[in-house]
This record gives sequence, structure tokens and C-alpha cells, in this order.
Amino acid sequence: MQTLHTLAELRAAVQQHRRNGKRIALVPTMGNLHRGHLRLVKTALQHADIVITSIFVNPLQFGANEDLDSYPRTLAEDQQQLAAEGCHLLFAPSVAEVYPDGQDAQTLVEVPGLSDLYCGASRPGHFRGVSTVVCKLFNMVQPDVAVFGLKDYQQVAVIRKMVRDLCIPVEIIGVPTERADSGLALSSRNGYLSAEELARAPALQRVLQQVASAVRGGEQNFDLLEQQAQAELEAAGFSRDYFRIVNRYTLLPAEPNDDKVILAAARLGPARLIDNLEI
Repeated sequence: MQTLHTLAELRAAVQQHRRNGKRIALVPTMGNLHRGHLRLVKTALQHADIVITSIFVNPLQFGANEDLDSYPRTLAEDQQQLAAEGCHLLFAPSVAEVYPDGQDAQTLVEVPGLSDLYCGASRPGHFRGVSTVVCKLFNMVQPDVAVFGLKDYQQVAVIRKMVRDLCIPVEIIGVPTERADSGLALSSRNGYLSAEELARAPALQRVLQQVASAVRGGEQNFDLLEQQAQAELEAAGFSRDYFRIVNRYTLLPAEPNDDKVILAAARLGPARLIDNLEI
């Protein structure tokens, strides 16, 4: 596996693969890889001849007082895991390489509407940072396909809309959430949790399952279900962020006959955990 750090190196490598008629997949990550990330690589290998994984802790998607400085950076371990998984190329640029004129002078990409909901309301500007860096990565790599984890359900929806609106010729593949045996969604931020918090964290998925069961059973008072879920999570030691039953495609509040997904975020100790469940 090659590890490249500059755009010039990346473009030279991609051009060579293109000349050889190869189909290219991109797996964008922020590193500190776990089994969920490796599943994205496995999926990408099923859809392309060459898999490029990017590792870039993107400062544009972090707000004030968030964990940009403390976000775990484990490049050597990540390289070993990616090589073992069969990834062909790792692109690990510096901030200066991605934002050569500085972040304040960077042209921004923003997806209206979707970016302001849920995680966007809790983290103002977050999805603008995500859209901007993903758009840049798409232009840098020019992949045929890009693979994202559906744990970040809203993020995938934002990226799909950006690709559609800007006519970017990239197929977006969403991969189901990888979970621990306890049901907890795997996340790089799970490392912030103490042993006691890790034991409590699966309650988020259990509450999602309970609400989904109630909806499947015919309950249509979604506001009440959301309020009950928030109360149950607080009783389990979480601090509330949001818990919403929404239309799977628009992410707007669901009507009874919609295809639905439950989106949830809550804080537990130092970590903000997100999860979802399609109905």
C-alpha cells in the first residue's frame, strides 16, 4: 500500500490507474480506524479495482470548544490495518495541503436545509465543513464510487444531496453500522468513555429498538414516543441532544405512512454518541 501526503503525488497515482482502465473507490475517514472503517474498505473493494482511503482530521467541521486538538491520531496503526485489509493507497494530507490559502479564505460548500437539522443544529457549521472537505476530496481523487458509514445517517444524506445538486459523477454507497457485541455503534469517540460509561452506552441502541418496536406495532404518537425516549435516556445517565422519528429520505418529521428512520444523539460523559435505526 502506498501512503501519499500531497495532491501532486495523489493525482499522479490516480492518473496512472486511470490509464490502466481501473475503477476507483474512495473511503474518506478521519483516522483512528476501527472495524467499522475496515468494513467500508471491504465494501469498496467489492465495487472497484483500486481503493483509496483518506485520513484527514478536518478542522472545518469542528466547532469552538470541540475535540479537534484531542481527536485521536493513530496514523501508524491505521496504515497497518489498511494494508492488511487490501487498501491500495492511503492519502494523508496536512491541513496546509488541503487548505493552502488558510481556512478563512477557503471557498465553502453548503447544503441548505438538511445541514441545519439535528446534528447541524447542535453543531453549527459542522456540515458546511463536511460538505466542503468531501467536495474537495472528490475533486482531488475523482473516484467512481465513495463509501460512507450509515452510522452518520444525516451526513450521508447531506453528501448525497450535494452530489446530486452539484452533478458530481460519484456513486455514493452507504454501509450499515458496525456494532460491538453490546449493540453499541462503533465510533472513534467511544475511546473517550470510561469502563462504567461503556457499560451504560448500549442503552442508546436499546431505546432505539424499543421505539422502533412501538412504531411497528402501530403507535402513531411520535411526539410522545420521542419524549419518552429522551426521559429514558436521561434516566440511564445521558444528557439529551435529540431523538427524532423522521422520513428516511427528507429527514423531516415523519408521517405515519412514511418510510422512517429514528435519529438520536446524546452525551455520555465526555462523548457525544449518535445512532439511528431504519424502520
